[in-house]
Amino acid sequence: MNPSVNNLWQRFRQAYDGPQQLFMAFIGLLLLGGAGAALTHLPALLLPAGLAVALLVALVEWRWIYYLLFFLLPFSEEISLFGGLSMDVPSEPLMLALTGCVGAALLLGTGRIPGREWQHPLIILLGLMLLWAAVDTFFSVDTLKSFKYMLAKVWYLTPFVLGTLLIIRRPADAWRFASFYATGAALSVLYVASRHATKGFSFADINWALRPFFRNHVIYATMLALLIPFCWFALRAATKAGSKLAWRAVLGLLLFGLLTSYTRASMLSLPIAALFFGVMHLRFTKVVLVAVAIGTGLAVAHIATGDNYMEFAPNYERTIFNGKNFEKHLEATYKMQDVSGMERVYRWVAAARMIADKPVVGSGPATFYPEYKRYTIKSFRTYVSDNPEKSTTHNYFLLQLAEQGIPGFVLFLVFVSTALLKAESLYHRARQQPEVRRVILAATMSLVVIVFHLTLNELVEADKIGPVFFICIALLIRCESWLAEGVPQEDTPTV
Repeated sequence: MNPSVNNLWQRFRQAYDGPQQLFMAFIGLLLLGGAGAALTHLPALLLPAGLAVALLVALVEWRWIYYLLFFLLPFSEEISLFGGLSMDVPSEPLMLALTGCVGAALLLGTGRIPGREWQHPLIILLGLMLLWAAVDTFFSVDTLKSFKYMLAKVWYLTPFVLGTLLIIRRPADAWRFASFYATGAALSVLYVASRHATKGFSFADINWALRPFFRNHVIYATMLALLIPFCWFALRAATKAGSKLAWRAVLGLLLFGLLTSYTRASMLSLPIAALFFGVMHLRFTKVVLVAVAIGTGLAVAHIATGDNYMEFAPNYERTIFNGKNFEKHLEATYKMQDVSGMERVYRWVAAARMIADKPVVGSGPATFYPEYKRYTIKSFRTYVSDNPEKSTTHNYFLLQLAEQGIPGFVLFLVFVSTALLKAESLYHRARQQPEVRRVILAATMSLVVIVFHLTLNELVEADKIGPVFFICIALLIRCESWLAEGVPQEDTPTV
């Protein structure tokens, strides 16, 4: 090495200690990645710096990766990689890092999940669902797609079910998770509103205002709707004036964002969640679930008899999208002339024919697109049926039936029903523990919001929705432990 360079290196080592050198190396990596990304227009060049942060934090205190993920989640953006692949950044790299951290914590014994929680019915059902998806992969029409689905499930279930059980030790921890996600979501509302305001908050321009962080207004509105129950009960749990004010401000921003998203299902999901609270309070959950099952079964039986389903075929010329007038958009919905509603019917008919063809194994996980196109009926076609977004059934329950057959559908149906019945039981058991009851209510109402959306969309695999779906399940499991064993009085480090 050149003597002058060697002397410079020695002086650098003497001036800065190890942590400072690591920090400066990270800054250098970030600057190089940022410059490369700006010059080449390839955001993927920022990945090395992001992974370096994940590694450094993981070595010190990995739970902050969990909280950081939720703060950044509203700003996650899909970027193109090589070979036609894509990745949501920074959410997926952070999910991968969390998966490794949770796995290491469990294997090394630095984190522990009680035996009663490993044996919980919801954990067992999740395991059975994953097992069936693995078996079904062997019968898939596209084994590679189904295998990728399995990998994605691992980095959803590991950090958001097992990781949540490691991190959420007391009710206050649940509000900490909610505060990070709600703060990020509130900032995203400010970003969207600042763009949307330049267009007069018009219905036609909402999807433009969401770019580049949200694929469409449905994902944006669903994210806001599922956070509102957490914000509401966190506000009720807050004891300090400053905390109450902060939660009120965030709640107001989320409601404003929801209203200006012009998303019908998300607006309706909150009254549905409130109604379910009444059902749960009256112990009518089982009755409602049975009534829904019977009603759905009778409706499907009627539609499937003969050619009755043809009654729902849309008029191609009259099926429209009122992109500039939200009131006309609502009017077209109940008249069954709205293109998005009629396109759902087009996919549902195709899904039904797929199910009839392969009722036991389906087409395989994550294979609905483009497999469904072989089963469509022209009478139900709309002028958006080319499906450039490569979306699926717009009904997650039907998607499970079409892709994973009757076993996969039954397992998911039993899983959701068990979660709702368990929530009702926990709600009544927690009568004398209001701090636990608030967590139960927040998780249950948020879960109901998501489940309602699943009847019209497929969102469990969406990075801004799916994590909270599994966190709600983990919170219900943890609340049952709190009611059985008591809430820990000290926040002792366990991970």
